[in-house]
Amino acid sequence: MRIGVDGRKIPESAKRGPLATVDHAHELGMEGLFFRTVLDMSPSLDLGELREIRGRADELGLYLETGLGKVNPYANPESPELRTIGDGDIVLGFRRMMEACAEIDCRELWVATANFKGSFFGRFAYDRFRTDVDWADQLAATARFLRKLAPIARDLGIHMNLETHEEVTSFELVRLVEEVGPDTTGIVFDTANILQRLEHPVFAARRVAPYVRQTHLKDAYVAHGEGGLVYQLRPCGEGVVDFAQVVPIIVEANPSINLTIENAQSYLDKKPSPTPRVIEAFHPEFLAGHPDLTVEEYAAYLDMIERYRRRLESGEVPGWEAYLSQPYGYDEAVSSIQKAAALTRSILGDRVLTEV
Repeated sequence: MRIGVDGRKIPESAKRGPLATVDHAHELGMEGLFFRTVLDMSPSLDLGELREIRGRADELGLYLETGLGKVNPYANPESPELRTIGDGDIVLGFRRMMEACAEIDCRELWVATANFKGSFFGRFAYDRFRTDVDWADQLAATARFLRKLAPIARDLGIHMNLETHEEVTSFELVRLVEEVGPDTTGIVFDTANILQRLEHPVFAARRVAPYVRQTHLKDAYVAHGEGGLVYQLRPCGEGVVDFAQVVPIIVEANPSINLTIENAQSYLDKKPSPTPRVIEAFHPEFLAGHPDLTVEEYAAYLDMIERYRRRLESGEVPGWEAYLSQPYGYDEAVSSIQKAAALTRSILGDRVLTEV
C-alpha cells in the first residue's frame, strides 16, 4: 500500500494545475494523488491531457486515483458540469467520464451523495434534512441511478465508490452497496466525515471495512459548544480520530488499499469560515434522523468527546477559536500532510510499500 494526498486539497493545486501537482506531490514525499473527479484533471476529458498526467504519475511511481461526481439525482442539478460533459445527458456524461477513466486505468472511482451547504447552520447544512424531498427518497433515487450506471461499470471493470460524506451514514452506504452490488460499487472511507453523523470512527471502520476501496484520512476537533458540538478540521493526530485503531481495520480488510490524506486547504487557497460547523447532536429532530445509531455507539462517541475535552483543558490542543487565529498557509498545510503521512507510516510499520 502507498500513502498519498488529495489532489484538490494539496496546497497550490489550483495555481499549479494537475500535471504540476503530480510533481509537487512527489516533491513532498507523497506516493500518490487522488483527484476528486476526472474533470479536475481535464474539464473536457481530453485523453491527451489525461494520458500525460497518468504517464507522469507512472514515471514517478505514484498511484493515481480519481472519481466522477454526485450520484444523487436530487443533488445533481448543483453540478451542471456532469450533464454538460454528456451534452445535456447526465447518464451519457457519466459514461464518458467512466470510459475516460478506464482509458488511463483508473478503475476505483469516487462518488458521493450530496453537497455540504456551509452557509447554513447545523442540520440545515445537510441535504439529509431537506423538507422538499425525504432523505429516504434521495437514497432510493441514488440507488436507481447507480443501477443505471452499473452495467457500464461492469463492462469497464470499474467500481463506483460512495464516500462516507457529511450527509450520509455508513449504515446507509453499506445498504446501498449491497443493494446495487459490490461488483460495481464500494466505499471511500473518510475518517472524519462520519463524526458529523455521530458515528464513532472505530465502529464505522468495522462496518464499512469489507467494502472500502478508497480512503480519505482526516481528523477533526469535536467538542461541546453553542448549539451542540463544534466540528473543525485538524491535522491527523490532533483531533478525536484514533488512527492507531482505525487504519489497521481498513488495511486488514484490503491490504493493497491506497491511503490518501485529505488535508484542510491552506488559507491562501481557501479562506476559512469565521465560524465552525455545529453538529446539533442533542436536538430531537437531529437524533430522530439517525435511526440506525445504537446507544452503545452513541455512548462511545460521547466518551471520545470527553477524552478529547481533557486534551483541550491540558493545553495539548487549542480550542476552535484559538486554532482559527493561528497561521495556516502553504508551510502549515505541507506540514500537516507530512505529519499525517509520518503518523500513518508509524502505524503501518513494514506494511508500507513504496512500489507495487
